Formats: sequence, C-alpha cells, structure tokens
Amino acid sequence: MSRWLTWISDQQLRGWACSQCDWDFPVPSLLQDKEAKSAYDRLAASKFQNHDCATYPKRRDADEDSFAERARRLILRGLKPKDAVEIALQEIMLEYRNDPARVSQARIEAEGFLRSMKDSLT
Repeated sequence: MSRWLTWISDQQLRGWACSQCDWDFPVPSLLQDKEAKSAYDRLAASKFQNHDCATYPKRRDADEDSFAERARRLILRGLKPKDAVEIALQEIMLEYRNDPARVSQARIEAEGFLRSMKDSLT
C-alpha cells in the first residue's frame, strides 16, 4: 500500500506524519519565519522518504473513526453541523472511492447523523 506525507494538527501533535505508520515530524514550537517554515517542510519531506514504516507501529486505521466521530471533531472546530457532515462525507468518498459499499454506508450514516442533530434541537 502506498504511503503519503500528511499534516496532523491536534492536541498531541502538530506537524507532518506518515499516513501508514506512527512516524511524525513535529513543528518546532517557535518556528515563525516563512523561510524557516519552508526549510522545515523540505526537511520533513526528506526524512519521510528515508523512514522505514516497518520500524514504527502501524497508524490507527481510518476505519476506527466512525462517521459520527469525524463529524463531531469538525463541529468542535467550529463548523456548522451540515457543513461538518458534508466534509466528513467527502473525506470518506475520497478515501474509499473504490469501495461503493463503504461510500453508501457513509451516506446513510450522514443522513442519520443530521436527523439525530435535528431531533435533538426540537
């Protein structure tokens, strides 16, 4: 399976990480200069290319994140529920574009999530 460099920004880490394993390259806390940020990005890309996924634990699979968890995380970041549902659905559609059953299930979960949000407001 192919791997890619992905940006992570959460409570535990802010920086570049591998999509397949727990390799990461955190941003230094005082990094402000635009040229320094560019150098950091180049260094992270180089380190990423040279790391061996077999020497790191496997990254938690995206399957473990339910649709509702994805949507809730986006809502907690300040998005409106309808927008959060749409973004979470688009993420799943992109990740599982070769798995129509998974995409169909995500659509059903999206409708259910919006319905439950609506019901909780009334």
